[in-house]
Amino acid sequence: MKRLLFTLIALMLFLTSNAQEKPIVSEEKNVIKVNSLSLLVGTGSIFYERKINESSSAQLGAAYLSYKINDTRFTGLILTPEYRFYVKKNAIDGFYVAPYFRYQRYSLEAKDNSKATYSAIGGGAILGRQWIFSSGFTLDFFFGENYSKGSLDLTSGTDSFNTNSLEGFRPRIGLALGFAF
Repeated sequence: MKRLLFTLIALMLFLTSNAQEKPIVSEEKNVIKVNSLSLLVGTGSIFYERKINESSSAQLGAAYLSYKINDTRFTGLILTPEYRFYVKKNAIDGFYVAPYFRYQRYSLEAKDNSKATYSAIGGGAILGRQWIFSSGFTLDFFFGENYSKGSLDLTSGTDSFNTNSLEGFRPRIGLALGFAF
Protein backbone atom coordinates (compact mmCIF):
# COMPACT_ATOMS: atom_id res chain seq x y z
CA MET A 1 0.00 0.00 0.00
CA LYS A 2 2.87 2.38 0.79
CA ARG A 3 4.43 1.66 -2.60
CA LEU A 4 1.13 2.39 -4.37
CA LEU A 5 0.68 5.67 -2.49
CA PHE A 6 4.29 6.70 -3.26
CA THR A 7 3.77 5.89 -6.97
CA LEU A 8 0.54 7.93 -7.11
CA ILE A 9 2.10 10.94 -5.39
CA ALA A 10 5.09 10.76 -7.76
CA LEU A 11 2.68 10.62 -10.73
CA MET A 12 0.80 13.64 -9.40
CA LEU A 13 4.03 15.65 -9.04
CA PHE A 14 5.20 14.63 -12.52
CA LEU A 15 1.91 15.65 -14.11
CA THR A 16 1.91 18.96 -12.24
CA SER A 17 5.35 19.82 -13.53
CA ASN A 18 4.62 18.82 -17.15
CA ALA A 19 1.00 19.88 -17.60
CA GLN A 20 0.33 22.75 -19.97
CA GLU A 21 -1.09 25.59 -17.97
CA LYS A 22 -4.60 26.72 -18.77
CA PRO A 23 -6.27 29.92 -17.68
CA ILE A 24 -6.94 29.95 -13.93
CA VAL A 25 -10.70 29.89 -14.47
CA SER A 26 -11.94 26.81 -16.31
CA GLU A 27 -14.55 27.31 -18.98
CA GLU A 28 -15.91 23.82 -18.36
CA LYS A 29 -18.62 23.37 -15.73
CA ASN A 30 -19.06 19.57 -15.67
CA VAL A 31 -16.85 16.53 -15.36
CA ILE A 32 -17.72 12.85 -15.82
CA LYS A 33 -15.05 10.40 -14.65
CA VAL A 34 -14.36 6.85 -13.48
CA ASN A 35 -12.07 5.79 -10.65
CA SER A 36 -9.48 3.49 -12.21
CA LEU A 37 -8.08 2.37 -8.82
CA SER A 38 -11.44 1.09 -7.56
CA LEU A 39 -11.39 -1.54 -10.30
CA LEU A 40 -8.52 -3.23 -8.41
CA VAL A 41 -10.92 -4.12 -5.57
CA GLY A 42 -13.84 -5.18 -7.76
CA THR A 43 -15.70 -1.87 -7.70
CA GLY A 44 -16.89 0.08 -10.70
CA SER A 45 -17.37 3.74 -9.80
CA ILE A 46 -18.45 6.79 -11.75
CA PHE A 47 -18.48 10.44 -10.66
CA TYR A 48 -20.31 13.51 -11.88
CA GLU A 49 -18.89 16.86 -10.74
CA ARG A 50 -20.59 20.22 -11.29
CA LYS A 51 -18.95 23.61 -10.76
CA ILE A 52 -20.99 25.76 -8.35
CA ASN A 53 -18.86 28.90 -8.36
CA GLU A 54 -15.20 29.84 -8.88
CA SER A 55 -14.07 28.18 -5.64
CA SER A 56 -16.33 25.15 -5.21
CA SER A 57 -18.08 22.24 -6.84
CA ALA A 58 -20.37 19.39 -5.89
CA GLN A 59 -19.76 15.80 -6.88
CA LEU A 60 -21.86 12.66 -6.71
CA GLY A 61 -20.21 9.27 -6.93
CA ALA A 62 -22.01 5.99 -7.49
CA ALA A 63 -20.30 2.61 -7.32
CA TYR A 64 -21.23 -1.02 -7.72
CA LEU A 65 -19.20 -3.42 -5.64
CA SER A 66 -18.69 -7.14 -6.19
CA TYR A 67 -15.88 -8.94 -4.41
CA LYS A 68 -15.10 -11.76 -2.05
CA ILE A 69 -13.40 -11.67 1.36
CA ASN A 70 -12.57 -15.12 2.72
CA ASP A 71 -15.80 -17.13 2.29
CA THR A 72 -18.18 -14.19 1.91
CA ARG A 73 -19.33 -12.59 -1.36
CA PHE A 74 -20.24 -8.87 -1.17
CA THR A 75 -22.33 -7.14 -3.84
CA GLY A 76 -23.97 -3.76 -3.58
CA LEU A 77 -24.15 -0.04 -4.05
CA ILE A 78 -22.13 2.89 -2.70
CA LEU A 79 -23.27 6.53 -2.98
CA THR A 80 -20.86 9.36 -2.15
CA PRO A 81 -21.96 13.02 -2.30
CA GLU A 82 -19.03 15.40 -1.92
CA TYR A 83 -18.46 19.16 -1.68
CA ARG A 84 -15.12 20.41 -3.03
CA PHE A 85 -13.35 23.60 -1.98
CA TYR A 86 -10.73 24.62 -4.57
CA VAL A 87 -7.97 26.52 -2.80
CA LYS A 88 -7.03 28.92 -5.63
CA LYS A 89 -10.57 29.74 -6.79
CA ASN A 90 -10.16 27.62 -9.90
CA ALA A 91 -13.07 25.23 -9.44
CA ILE A 92 -12.80 21.89 -11.22
CA ASP A 93 -9.15 22.45 -12.21
CA GLY A 94 -6.75 22.58 -9.28
CA PHE A 95 -6.02 21.53 -5.71
CA TYR A 96 -9.02 20.90 -3.46
CA VAL A 97 -10.20 19.79 -0.03
CA ALA A 98 -13.45 17.83 0.08
CA PRO A 99 -15.63 16.64 2.94
CA TYR A 100 -18.03 13.88 1.92
CA PHE A 101 -20.80 11.59 3.13
CA ARG A 102 -21.02 7.91 2.16
CA TYR A 103 -23.92 5.43 2.11
CA GLN A 104 -23.26 1.73 1.48
CA ARG A 105 -25.69 -1.18 1.11
CA TYR A 106 -24.45 -4.69 0.37
CA SER A 107 -25.91 -8.15 0.00
CA LEU A 108 -23.71 -10.76 1.67
CA GLU A 109 -23.66 -14.46 0.96
CA ALA A 110 -21.48 -16.94 2.81
CA LYS A 111 -20.17 -20.29 1.66
CA ASP A 112 -22.73 -22.04 3.93
CA ASN A 113 -25.57 -20.21 2.04
CA SER A 114 -26.19 -17.76 4.89
CA LYS A 115 -27.46 -14.43 3.57
CA ALA A 116 -27.56 -10.94 5.03
CA THR A 117 -27.87 -7.28 4.15
CA TYR A 118 -25.28 -4.81 5.42
CA SER A 119 -26.00 -1.05 5.50
CA ALA A 120 -23.50 1.59 6.57
CA ILE A 121 -23.18 5.34 6.71
CA GLY A 122 -20.04 7.34 7.12
CA GLY A 123 -17.93 10.05 5.69
CA GLY A 124 -14.59 11.71 5.72
CA ALA A 125 -12.38 14.18 3.94
CA ILE A 126 -9.96 14.00 1.04
CA LEU A 127 -7.23 16.16 -0.48
CA GLY A 128 -6.75 16.08 -4.19
CA ARG A 129 -5.66 17.63 -7.43
CA GLN A 130 -7.67 17.61 -10.63
CA TRP A 131 -6.24 18.55 -14.01
CA ILE A 132 -8.26 19.50 -17.07
CA PHE A 133 -6.15 19.34 -20.20
CA SER A 134 -6.86 21.38 -23.35
CA SER A 135 -8.49 18.32 -24.97
CA GLY A 136 -11.03 18.13 -22.12
CA PHE A 137 -9.41 15.00 -20.69
CA THR A 138 -9.37 15.09 -16.88
CA LEU A 139 -7.20 13.41 -14.30
CA ASP A 140 -8.21 13.52 -10.64
CA PHE A 141 -5.89 12.15 -7.95
CA PHE A 142 -7.16 12.12 -4.35
CA PHE A 143 -6.44 10.56 -0.98
CA GLY A 144 -7.87 10.86 2.51
CA GLU A 145 -9.66 9.09 5.31
CA ASN A 146 -13.07 7.45 5.54
CA TYR A 147 -15.03 6.39 8.62
CA SER A 148 -18.09 4.15 8.49
CA LYS A 149 -20.37 2.30 10.88
CA GLY A 150 -23.00 -0.17 9.81
CA SER A 151 -25.51 -2.80 10.79
CA LEU A 152 -26.09 -6.35 9.62
CA ASP A 153 -29.56 -7.79 8.99
CA LEU A 154 -29.45 -11.58 8.74
CA THR A 155 -32.02 -12.88 6.22
CA SER A 156 -31.21 -16.62 6.30
CA GLY A 157 -28.78 -19.09 7.81
CA THR A 158 -26.40 -18.37 10.67
CA ASP A 159 -24.56 -15.17 11.51
CA SER A 160 -21.11 -16.15 10.28
CA PHE A 161 -20.37 -12.74 8.77
CA ASN A 162 -17.44 -10.66 9.89
CA THR A 163 -18.01 -7.02 8.90
CA ASN A 164 -15.23 -5.58 11.06
CA SER A 165 -13.08 -4.91 7.99
CA LEU A 166 -15.81 -2.65 6.61
CA GLU A 167 -16.11 -0.42 9.68
CA GLY A 168 -13.98 2.19 11.37
CA PHE A 169 -11.31 4.33 9.75
CA ARG A 170 -10.06 3.31 6.30
CA PRO A 171 -7.98 5.09 3.67
CA ARG A 172 -9.65 6.44 0.53
CA ILE A 173 -7.42 6.75 -2.53
CA GLY A 174 -8.40 7.31 -6.13
CA LEU A 175 -7.18 8.09 -9.61
CA ALA A 176 -10.15 9.09 -11.74
CA LEU A 177 -10.02 9.58 -15.50
CA GLY A 178 -12.69 11.43 -17.39
CA PHE A 179 -13.85 14.27 -19.58
CA ALA A 180 -14.82 17.89 -18.83
CA PHE A 181 -17.49 19.69 -20.79
